[in-house]
Amino acid sequence: MDNKLLAALPRPQYDLLAPHMTNASLEQGMVLLEPGDEFDHVFFPHNGMLSLLAVLKDGKAIETATVGSEGVVGAMAGLGLYKSLVRVVVQMSMSLTKIPSSQFRKAATGSDAIRSLCIQYNEVLLSQARVTAACNALHVIEARFCRWLLQSADRAGGDTVNLTQEFLAEMLGVRRTSVTEVATKMQNAGIITYSRGVIKILNRPALAKMSCECYQTLLDQSEALL
Repeated sequence: MDNKLLAALPRPQYDLLAPHMTNASLEQGMVLLEPGDEFDHVFFPHNGMLSLLAVLKDGKAIETATVGSEGVVGAMAGLGLYKSLVRVVVQMSMSLTKIPSSQFRKAATGSDAIRSLCIQYNEVLLSQARVTAACNALHVIEARFCRWLLQSADRAGGDTVNLTQEFLAEMLGVRRTSVTEVATKMQNAGIITYSRGVIKILNRPALAKMSCECYQTLLDQSEALL
């Protein structure tokens, strides 16, 4: 099983969910959920990355957390949360396992392990949101760009990330011109190359040095909670 949460479930609990699992592939840019949408399914990524965005009344949005193969979207449906509070966007094309939320809720009712999964991963998302909020408020765009690129490369499983500057600007809550300036500076320094929506990391140690502390903080907190 490519999803780490599903793989970590004891076999009897996994077997409660297995009959209801189906696999799907999602393309980059697809909006999976909008705020207020009901959770029809619970989603367990195998690869790629989902972005969770807070959406304001004027339509502006900013990323608060990301989910990859270590996590799940919609798990709190197992404890009675029926509607999404955020927009969920496919940031990288991906495959995933999905389970109808009604079946997931039924399995969670009879399983301490599945309920624990719901609670623990919700804590991971809350922790991400807190760190990301602090990062957005206190750190310069360059450091945030580097943190985000490191996270994305981890989820991509390599040094190449397929993203447009427009998409990245929305995730960071900044203007596209700001992303262009940072990307150009880093390309001139030989840290990345960027062309036609493809970012390739050439010097990861230098990228990590330019990143803020939040990259390592997010890794440490995720490992501690899971």
